[in-house]
Order: sequence, then C-alpha cells, then structure tokens
Amino acid sequence: MAERVLVVIPTYNECENLPQIVPAVLAQDPRIEILVVDDGSPDGTGALADRLAAADPRVHVLHRTTKEGLGRAYLAGFAWALPLGYDFIFEMDADFSHDPATIAKFLVAIQDADLVVGSRYATGVNVINWPMSRLLLSWFANKYVRWITRLPLTDATGGFKCFRREVLEAMSLDRIQSNGYTFQVEMSFRAWKRGFRIKEIPIVFVDRMEGQSKMNKKIVREAVWMVWWLRIQSILGRLT
Repeated sequence: MAERVLVVIPTYNECENLPQIVPAVLAQDPRIEILVVDDGSPDGTGALADRLAAADPRVHVLHRTTKEGLGRAYLAGFAWALPLGYDFIFEMDADFSHDPATIAKFLVAIQDADLVVGSRYATGVNVINWPMSRLLLSWFANKYVRWITRLPLTDATGGFKCFRREVLEAMSLDRIQSNGYTFQVEMSFRAWKRGFRIKEIPIVFVDRMEGQSKMNKKIVREAVWMVWWLRIQSILGRLT
C-alpha cells in the first residue's frame, strides 16, 4: 500500500499565496494531500480554500473561528490527520518561504528517521530577504535554544518539518504548551526526549513576498522563557 502524505498549511490572510502554493505542493508527489487550517481569515482565505478543495479531492480544509496562533493551528491539523491514517505529516508555511521542491528530499530522509527538520543553518546561513536584525535574532535564538536544552539541532525554531505519524501518536498533543515559534522547539524536544530519530536537511528559506509576517513581541517573549520550562520539565522527567 502506498504511503500517505499530508502537508498541513496554516493560514491567516493568505489569499494571495494560497492559489499558488497548493498546486505547487501537490505537483511534488501524487501521494501528497493538503490540509489548509484557516483561522477565520477576514480576507476570505477560508472561502478560497473551500473552492480549491471542491476542485481537487487531495485538498482538505479545517476552519477555526478565531486566530489562536501557529502552534494551535498545527495541533488542530495533527488531531485531524491522525485518525485518518496518514503515514507522514508535514508542517509547512503558505507563503513560499518553504520551497515545495524540497518536499522530495524530506520524503527520502524520513525513510530512516522519525522526524526530519529543514534547517536554515546546517550548511552556513541559507536565508534570503531577511534584514540583518532578524537574521541575527534567529541565529542567536537557535544558539540560545541549543545551549539551554541541548537539543542537537542547528535550526530548532524552523517550521518546515516532516513527522512520522508514530511521533505524533506518542505525544500527548493536548499537553503542548507553546504556541509561537517555540512550538517548533517543543515538538522537536519532546520527540528527542522520547528517543525518536531526528535528522536535519539543509533548506533555503526565502522571506515571504506577499502578505505580512506573523512575528510579534509576544512570540519573542514566549521563546525566552519557554526553553527554560522545557529544560526544567525534562530534568523532572515530565516530558516522557
């Protein structure tokens, strides 16, 4: 039986990008399906996603009524996917900062791994169109995360990932605390602490051309203290 692949794409005001990213992702492999998780976008992204789903059975839509953050959107997508038997479940942005052509490399890497993480820093710095201030913030944030948690990743905050379903099944998803970019750290950290095999592959990250970034000060504040919470919970044996 062919392996089933689901790409979860959270959206909030992504009507410019969605009509381009959906066919680009589907074109990478006939096994791929997409779940758009829309948080009640006021620009009509949810209705647009419904039209795309009506035109292609490989596209699905999960509507949420309020904007609750990236982490909550992904968790809702995982909860939707697991009962349906998908073998590999991706996290991916809607704005082409994650290149759909890289999906094939993830599907190769996941054959002998449980979680594959796309890294912007595995082979130097592979980020395009970011101002130096944001690049330095991201680079130092990853050094900070690794120093505190010992998580063996060069890019713990990146959001282009592929999970085996067994990894998500092993986690109590309702106990995930993070919601911003630290969500990515927490998911990888919990997988690592459970002994799952994690592999990084290099990616090139291109800052969005359409729409607005979701980065804000609240996300940064969460990142500062959440990694300490993870470290403490690990020491206390509460993450496994």
